[in-house]
Amino acid sequence: MAILTNHRILITGVLTDDSLAFGIARRALEEGASIALTGAGRGLSLTKRTARKLDEWGDVGEVIELDVTDPAQFVSAVKSVEERFGSLDGLVHAIGYAPPSCLGSGMFVAPFEDVSTAMQISTYSLGALVGAFRPLLQKSEVLGGASVIALDFDASRAYPLYDWMGVMKAGLESLGRYLAREVGPDQIRVNMLSAGPIRTIAAKSIPGFEVFEETWAERAPLGWDVNDSSAVSDAAVALLSPLLRATTASIIHVDGGFHAMS
Repeated sequence: MAILTNHRILITGVLTDDSLAFGIARRALEEGASIALTGAGRGLSLTKRTARKLDEWGDVGEVIELDVTDPAQFVSAVKSVEERFGSLDGLVHAIGYAPPSCLGSGMFVAPFEDVSTAMQISTYSLGALVGAFRPLLQKSEVLGGASVIALDFDASRAYPLYDWMGVMKAGLESLGRYLAREVGPDQIRVNMLSAGPIRTIAAKSIPGFEVFEETWAERAPLGWDVNDSSAVSDAAVALLSPLLRATTASIIHVDGGFHAMS
């Protein structure tokens, strides 16, 4: 039996087929899950087109509209998921955005309005998602209960050019621990999946991304391929499955070991 058989999983952040979220969606389908995708704003039509590329592995149904800055859309999205699945066994947070002023210009350029936008979309949205879908996650009947994953990028150090987005990831990691504490009694686990740099459409928004590309493979003990996200997808499947049912409030590094090197 596939390890995600009978699992119903909501995945955010699928824009193109090179995104980490797309790879996770594909692997979840391969492992027997039923999935639903969300999209927002101008990216909604792109998500719908990309969703059709998953037909080879399974039917994902109509993409659910969910702008995490709009409380009304949370209400409608929860209703749509409840009508489709009745309950949820997994939730993947793969949402991140920072205005251009927050990346590549140092810490003294971005106005608070831009920083607050980055915070709401990249960090606060995890709490908003878990809070909104908590009643459906509580209904999970799979072994180990429901699993929430947030895609992370190691926030234990300051990287060049990452600037305010690094601060948002640090907040995301802390928020994940607090959420794990709060929803653990509901048998909902919350973990961060800290991936090494992958060449995606999101990476293109980071000025000087080639700095990461050039140094990561050299310093990671296992090496690193910025064009291969399969290890990240496999780790996500493990976190969503009962295999790691006693793991919560953790940061799982899938980065070739780079995070532990000096």
